[in-house]
Amino acid sequence: MSSSYGENLKLTIFGQSHSPAIGMTLEGIPAGNSIDMEALQKFMTRRAPGGASWSTPRKEADLPEFLGGLVGDTTCGAPIAAIIRNTNTRSADYDELKRVPRPGHADLTAEIKYFGFQDANGGGHFSGRLTAPMCIAGGICRQLLAKEGISVMARVLSVGDVSDNGELTEPLDDKLFPVVNEEQGLKMKELIDRVRSESDSVGGVVECVVTGLPAGIGDPMFDGMENRIAGIMFGIPAVKGLEFGAGFAYAQMRGSESNDPFRIRDGRIVTETNNAGGILGGITNGMPLIFRAAFKPTPSIAREQNSVDMKSKKDESLIVKGRHDPCIVVRAVPVVEAAASIACYDAVLGRRKETNYEK
Repeated sequence: MSSSYGENLKLTIFGQSHSPAIGMTLEGIPAGNSIDMEALQKFMTRRAPGGASWSTPRKEADLPEFLGGLVGDTTCGAPIAAIIRNTNTRSADYDELKRVPRPGHADLTAEIKYFGFQDANGGGHFSGRLTAPMCIAGGICRQLLAKEGISVMARVLSVGDVSDNGELTEPLDDKLFPVVNEEQGLKMKELIDRVRSESDSVGGVVECVVTGLPAGIGDPMFDGMENRIAGIMFGIPAVKGLEFGAGFAYAQMRGSESNDPFRIRDGRIVTETNNAGGILGGITNGMPLIFRAAFKPTPSIAREQNSVDMKSKKDESLIVKGRHDPCIVVRAVPVVEAAASIACYDAVLGRRKETNYEK
C-alpha cells in the first residue's frame, strides 16, 4: 500500500480502524526541537470522535503513545514513532459489508484489489480513523512552523448549502465548531441535525490559510506547492475536490480581473489581491497560501441503498449499521491543518537545504 508521504520528511501511517492500534512514523524532523505535548493533545482532541452531535458516537481518547524519536519531550533526530490504541470497536457491525459493499465507499474496490483479504472492519485501512496518526505528525509540524512565524489555520467554509461569512484571519482552535460567523455555524449545526434525523449525511468544504510562509518555497512542475499539498490532501478519505486561491472561479474571469497586481509595501513585494492563493509557478510568493478542500457526504448512512452481493453476484439492498458521522467536515478541520502543516514543513526543509541555511 502507498501509505507514505514526503521528500525531506517521510511520514508513514499504519494500522486499520479496528486493529489493536493505529500509528505513524515520521523521519526527518531535526533534533533539538521541544514538543508541547499538552498542545499536541489539544490538537488531537479536536479531531477525536464522540465529542458532539455532529460526530460519530464512537468514543476514542486518541492519546498518542510515543515509542521513539523523543528524549523527554525533545526530538533526538531518530524517527518519531507513535501509536494510538483502538479501544472502542464494534466489528460485528461490519459483518454484512464483507459481502454487500457500501455505495460510495472503498468496500468494493478493496475487495477487488486485495482479493478479499482486506480488513473490512470499520473500513480497515481506508477508514477516516487513519487521520488520527496523521494529526500526530501534523500537530508536531504545525508547532515547528509556528516557531518560525508560520501559522496554519482552517475553518468549516460550508456544510451543504450553508456557507460561513467573513475572512479567516486567526486560528479557531478554541472553537468547538470552527467558523468565523457564529450565526452561520448555528445554521450548519441545524442542517447536520436534520440530516441525521433523516438517516442521511451531508458534505461540505474546509478552507485553509497558511500565513508567514516566505517567498521561494516550493518548485516548478511536479513538486510545486499545489502538488505537495494535493498529494497529502487526497490521502484524507472523502476529499474529492481541491482548489487554490480563486480556484475554479478563474474560469469565469478575464486576465485583467484575475491577475494580482504587484506593489511595494514596507520594502517588500506584495500583491493587491490574492487570486493566486499565494502560489505562482508552484512557488510561494509571500502572500497567504489559501486552498479549499471539498468533502463528500459520509457513505455510511442508515437509509436503504441499492448495492450488490459480491459473492453471489446478485442485486441487494443495504442499510448500514454502526456508528458514523452525519457530517465529517467539522472533524476534518484539524486534519486539513495537519496535512497542510506536513506539506509546508516538508517544503520549508527542502528550501533550507537549497540555501544551506540551518535554523
